[in-house]
Order: sequence, then C-alpha cells, then structure tokens
Amino acid sequence: MENNTEQNRIASITRTTRETDISLTLNLDGTGQAQIDTGIGFFDHMLHGFARHGLFDLTVRVKGDLQVDTHHTVEDTGIVLGNAIRQAVGDKAGIARYGFRILPMDEALILCALDLCGRPYLVYDLKLDREKVGDLETEMVREFFYAVSYGAAMNLHVKQMEGGNNHHIIEGAFKAFGKALDEASRRDKRIQGVLSTKGSL
Repeated sequence: MENNTEQNRIASITRTTRETDISLTLNLDGTGQAQIDTGIGFFDHMLHGFARHGLFDLTVRVKGDLQVDTHHTVEDTGIVLGNAIRQAVGDKAGIARYGFRILPMDEALILCALDLCGRPYLVYDLKLDREKVGDLETEMVREFFYAVSYGAAMNLHVKQMEGGNNHHIIEGAFKAFGKALDEASRRDKRIQGVLSTKGSL
C-alpha cells in the first residue's frame, strides 16, 4: 500500500516468509514517533533512534525465528524498511535526492551519505570488535544496511571516522542514517521534476 500525496508520504508493507512475519509502516513526514517490536532489544533501540532523529513515524512488528539467531529478523526488517522508503518517496519529484550527516556520539564519529538514485550500492566501514551488543550480533549491522540499500535502491555509505565503543558506533550509524535520509527525502520547491540530468531516477 502506498500513499504519496503532497501532505503525506506513507508506505505500509507486510511480508511473510517461513522465517519472518513483518508489518511495517513508515511516514517520511512524521515527527519521530516510533512503535518497534522486533524481539531484539538492541535492534529496537537502534530503530527508535533512526526514526526519532530522522523525524519519521515508524511502526515495526516482527515475528522471526529468533530460536535460530537474529539473522533473518534483522535482514528481512532491512529489506522491508528499504522497500517502504522506496515506496514512500514515490517518483522522487521535488526531493533533494542526496543527504549526508557526520554525527558525533561521545568518542564515536560516524559519517553517513546517501543518494536516492535508484541504483543500490553499499559502502560500509564500521570497526566492530565485539560479537554482540546486547542481544544483537554485530555482524548483522552490515547485513541490515545492505538490505536497506538494496530494498530502497539507494547508494549508501556508512563510515566510522572515530570510535571505540561498539554501542556508540552502531547507534551513531543508525542516527546518522536517519538524519541523512531526512535530508535526502526533503522536498525543495526549487526543484522541478526529479534532480537528475537524465530526467528520471
């Protein structure tokens, strides 16, 4: 389901497989309200940070095979969130297209830059040296951003400039992603059609 009017850019998606059952609603023009339940506490905390600092309204409900591990839940949530971003921005007419943020969080400094170009690509450089933070395997952070970038068809760079605390590095990345996406999806009245010399994105 898609609603991409001038007033509201909202996408609601459900996705059910043998591994996960996901229901997600994203409002790009929200106020940062979030209701998140993935069954993974630290992942919920990260998605709250993404929504709050991106000023998106986000509802996520996931039932996943956590008796196996967190992989399917995190990856599939990334796929669905990416699909929702792609639906909510619609034809991309009048949006800034590019967004970036360098975000500090205590000793950590994280850069996130993205392009809502229709061509998926991920460049990821976070130096995480713990197996888990809370109940989330740290290797799943890359899998999440990879899934989002391909689901949304966006070019996404996430880079650690400074940092030593894994919690701060990951949280900084999610918040920076939210801020960069807010900037990229923002409407600009000066832009006629899409911001591309090709005439389409």
